[in-house]
Amino acid sequence: STELSPIVAVERGTGLPLSFAQQRLWFLAQMKGVSEAYHIPMGLRLKGGVDRAALRKALDRIVARHEALRTIFAMVDGEPVQRVIAREESRFHLVEHDVRGRSDAREELARLAAEEAEASFDLEAGPLIRGRLIQLGDEEDALLITMHHIVSDGWSLGVFTNELSTLYGAFVRGEADPLAELEIQYADYAVWQRKWIEGDILREQAEYWKNALAGAPALLELPADHPRPAQQDFAGALAKLGLNEQLTVGLKRLGRRHGVTLYMTLLAGCAALLSRLSGQQDVVIGTPTANRRRLEVEGLIGFFVNTLAVRLDLSSSPRVSELLQQAKEQVLAAQQHQDIPFEQVVDLLKPARSLSHSPLFQVMFGWQNNEQGLLQLEGIEAGPLQASPHRVARLDLTVSLGESGGGIVGVVEYATSLFEAATMERYFGYFRNLLEAMVADDTQAVDRLPMLSATERHRVLYEWNATGIAFPRDKCVHELF
Repeated sequence: STELSPIVAVERGTGLPLSFAQQRLWFLAQMKGVSEAYHIPMGLRLKGGVDRAALRKALDRIVARHEALRTIFAMVDGEPVQRVIAREESRFHLVEHDVRGRSDAREELARLAAEEAEASFDLEAGPLIRGRLIQLGDEEDALLITMHHIVSDGWSLGVFTNELSTLYGAFVRGEADPLAELEIQYADYAVWQRKWIEGDILREQAEYWKNALAGAPALLELPADHPRPAQQDFAGALAKLGLNEQLTVGLKRLGRRHGVTLYMTLLAGCAALLSRLSGQQDVVIGTPTANRRRLEVEGLIGFFVNTLAVRLDLSSSPRVSELLQQAKEQVLAAQQHQDIPFEQVVDLLKPARSLSHSPLFQVMFGWQNNEQGLLQLEGIEAGPLQASPHRVARLDLTVSLGESGGGIVGVVEYATSLFEAATMERYFGYFRNLLEAMVADDTQAVDRLPMLSATERHRVLYEWNATGIAFPRDKCVHELF
């Protein structure tokens, strides 16, 4: 990145261009029911008595610091542009509720949380961040924050959490804001990206992606419980996935033997599962990258995340060791060419477009190893709050894993228009079995790895094949009807 021109502040004027990620999401958001799939909700349970004035002041200060959080999107000459609302005209929109003493307080919290997470944003009018503070008791509150993805991403949540902790503590103690002013803002990055996209580096990266994804299958056809709808409806749910400490240790040892990371090992296992389920040997999996390789943007809230398409070929019946090496090579090559926005890759390849599924890939695999931010509110015991069920899915499947407590834990976001919860549980079992088989013998061919549990194997081979039946042997076939 050192060979690139620095990101500098530009004049704001009447409107600034969107980043490529923002532009694609803006167009998606114009489709009915799509925008809600790109809400980023955050829920916190606060015990100890919140200083409401300090909290409001801290939230207002974060909005003032980060232009992305006071940006709206308007149409100018048929193109969307971003406009930044002045600091003095902006604040954090926090609605307060008091449910103390109500017999249905918990039910009301769940209702408010669902309402908050699902309420639509107006991209043209704003605001694109909002929240609710719900008082549950004299010393207990719930704080709900929702941002639209067009102004935020996963990394941004860590920035938000850290700044909220710092500012709240300072304001509770009656101190001034200790955070240094930001030298650049997200809009400056968007202008810089637009200029850079025309350079030689991007042309070379574009050529890589055209070659890497040429002829890739348009659709990964996993066996589903329901027919794929004509138009993707983005309805979804979450299911939890966990791998115990013993298997995690085994996967790490397997990776060390072959010089691959735990992420690459799990990605290879995921590709093996998808290939076995679909019967397809050419598998493309999306994987997110933070896209924060410039120091100037590490402390900004905004939509920076990029998506890489990793293509794995299982047509030659590779051994586990060979698939691991292929995963390593493909991941490293993709990361080396990660600067070109995914939206540009789609435009370059011009895949056949369908309203029923996303282009290039329908399954995402994410490895969570970025700083998530540490919420420490002075005098407050803070913890996560999951008050409303997850109801959206941007893709057919999105697997998100990370290390925790010696094991691997995570969730799978799945499209409920395609899959039932029981099917997800069954797929989890296949995934664990494949990973255990990979650890046990890395010389095996991937397509020969045992995938079924002993119970399911017995059911398929014996119970469902128990077709013997007694019938009179002294009669002809037509006499049996």
